[in-house]
Parts: sequence; structure tokens; C-alpha cells
Amino acid sequence: MTKGFTTEKFMEYLLILLIIAFISILGNFAGYDMGIMESLPGMLILLIVALIGVTLADVIPMNIPSVVYISILGLLISIPASPVSNAVIEYTSKIQMLPLATPVLAYSGISMGRSWAEFKKVGWKGILVACCVMFGTFIGSAIVAEIILKSQGII
Repeated sequence: MTKGFTTEKFMEYLLILLIIAFISILGNFAGYDMGIMESLPGMLILLIVALIGVTLADVIPMNIPSVVYISILGLLISIPASPVSNAVIEYTSKIQMLPLATPVLAYSGISMGRSWAEFKKVGWKGILVACCVMFGTFIGSAIVAEIILKSQGII
């Protein structure tokens, strides 16, 4: 997409974020027994922050990724000095991280799968590196989880 704000882009962003929010709320309900109505305010806050962030990335004529705007906005509304921080933290704490990551990772996988020509250019070395990175990330995460859970006496 080219830089510049248009109504079409805004509607596209809104549609994508609504789909992600819907899937995330379902994942939060199915995986964590968090009620849909209980998750809705937090999800709407996250959706609005993301929508403002991706819109700012198009409106502001600097080459800064939307994730930077989203992060800064999220930080500003959740720091203790913010008048809305208590509400933001209360509502968004009902949304778990895994249901948010699932649709994003699925979208990434679908995007990569659509470009087999690019995938072939990576070659076997790239695939080997990707497998090592995934394996290392999994093992590293398991080690960190083990340490933290043992230090808290959970396991």
C-alpha cells in the first residue's frame, strides 16, 4: 500500500481489525472461559488503538511503521499519569495474549503461503535457518517458563 490516507484504506483496516478482534474474542472465550461481553470492552480499546495507529502511519508523512504509533498510543493511555489508565488496564487485562496472536500468525502464514515463488528463492538453507529459529524459540520459551513456574512454586 502506498502512503496517504483514503477512506478505502481506512475501511480495509477497520475490516481486518474487526475480523482479528472477532477471532480473538472467540479464542479468549474458548481458551480462557472469558465471557464475550466481558472481553468486549477490552477488545474495543485494543481495536481503537490499533485503528488509530495504522491511520496515523498513513496520515503522518514520515516513514514510521504503524506498530510504533500503536505502541506509543497504547503506552500513553496506560501509564499511571493517564486519566484513563485504570479503565484501560482493567478492561484489557481480560484479554489474553495467545488469542490475539493466533489470527495475526495465521494471517502471516497465509500471506507466506501465497507466494511460493518467493518461498522457493529462500532455498534449503533458509528453511534450515527458519527451523532452527523456531526450535530455538520453542526451547528458549520452555526454559524460561520452567524457571519462572518453578520459582513461583507452581510446578
